[in-house]
Amino acid sequence: MNWGALQALLYGVNKYSTAFGRVWLSMVFIFRVMVFVVAAQRVWGDENKDFVCNTAQPGCVNVCYDHFFPISHIRLWALQLIFVTCPSLMVTGHVKYREMKDLKYTKLHEGKHMYAHPGKKRGGLWWTYLLSLIFKAGFDAGFLYVLYYIYEGYDMPRLTKCSLFPCPNTVDCYISRPTEKKIFTLFMVVSSAVCIVMCICEMIYLIFKRIKKFMKKRKEAEMKLFAETHEMKPLSRPRSQYKSKTKERVDPTASNQNITNSTVEEKSSKV
Repeated sequence: MNWGALQALLYGVNKYSTAFGRVWLSMVFIFRVMVFVVAAQRVWGDENKDFVCNTAQPGCVNVCYDHFFPISHIRLWALQLIFVTCPSLMVTGHVKYREMKDLKYTKLHEGKHMYAHPGKKRGGLWWTYLLSLIFKAGFDAGFLYVLYYIYEGYDMPRLTKCSLFPCPNTVDCYISRPTEKKIFTLFMVVSSAVCIVMCICEMIYLIFKRIKKFMKKRKEAEMKLFAETHEMKPLSRPRSQYKSKTKERVDPTASNQNITNSTVEEKSSKV
């Protein structure tokens, strides 16, 4: 499988992701895809050939191997990586749909845009992004449960006993490199668990941010409504209503004595 093409395709999701989403994508390709391609495939490459049972009965080894390994770890992890990374393409597809819709709108309305930022997580794109996180966390958790259920845990025993037909009796079967396989199994399980935690953290972050934005808009609306229903009335009449009845202009810097003297002089001149 060409993992490089999938990596190049999914790295386009980075510009639409939050900080948690970028960390999740880096963890998937560094700690899961790289380990899977470089090391894990080589460790499990000889599992069928080196599965040995202490019997020469034809068909006994194949039956016992199929019983203990109904599905290979490598193929199960490959399916897990495909299912986990595909929900990110939902976001990319939704953004592309918005861009095409905005392009048609621009042509019909003389340069006006329907979306200022098609990749911004608003409206339906926010729900698409949240749904992709739920799918990613759900697929990871589901595959962890399947691995635990099939192999009855995450351990890799050195010796297994098999008494299935056509084995003549209970035979001992030996797994090649059990310790190394156990280490890689635990590593993949832990990395999957960390990715689930990252998805949950991102979901909490998105929901908290949405609630905070909603509360802010609600507060602004309440303040606007309060301002419209409780208009401020003037506490006093305009200054124009307090005009002096006399047309005399009094110098505010003049003292009371000067004002009295000027009044007396005016009366004497009239007499």
